[in-house]
Amino acid sequence: MTYPDATYLADEGEVSAVFRTADAPPELSIGGGRTNVHHLATGATTDGHFGLYRWEMGAAQTGGSPHFHRTFSESFFILEGKVDLYDGDAWATREPGDFLYAPPGGIHAFRNADGPAAMLVLFAPGAPREPYFEALAEIVESGRELSPEEWTELYARHDQFMV
Repeated sequence: MTYPDATYLADEGEVSAVFRTADAPPELSIGGGRTNVHHLATGATTDGHFGLYRWEMGAAQTGGSPHFHRTFSESFFILEGKVDLYDGDAWATREPGDFLYAPPGGIHAFRNADGPAAMLVLFAPGAPREPYFEALAEIVESGRELSPEEWTELYARHDQFMV
């Protein structure tokens, strides 16, 4: 592997870093706080290089079902609690410090295993995942029930293919 082509060509560096404090509130709450999502760095913020989110799950079990993406990878780094991660072959309970990488096409899923848990979720390149998360939050909040065809359309629009 080699370094990619330069994207910054000026002779001097610039002041352009973006800082987010640890006490910033979550940008999105799903299910009345059942899951809180902190947008640490969105694809828009990073010029599409990556998206990084802190995903905080409460006491009630929540998470995603097995799926894959065609255009981006997804990685999980457990920060707190226990998280069940699915690597396309089997579910395993993981603890703080554990990491899972799912390349494009790699089947994966997650759910909090036993009470509250938090993890970092990294998308690369930085796909626009915020509209997908917001749609899920709205569906949960409204209590609306989608037909299988509506779920398939929502998933396809956001590069999510269920297994």
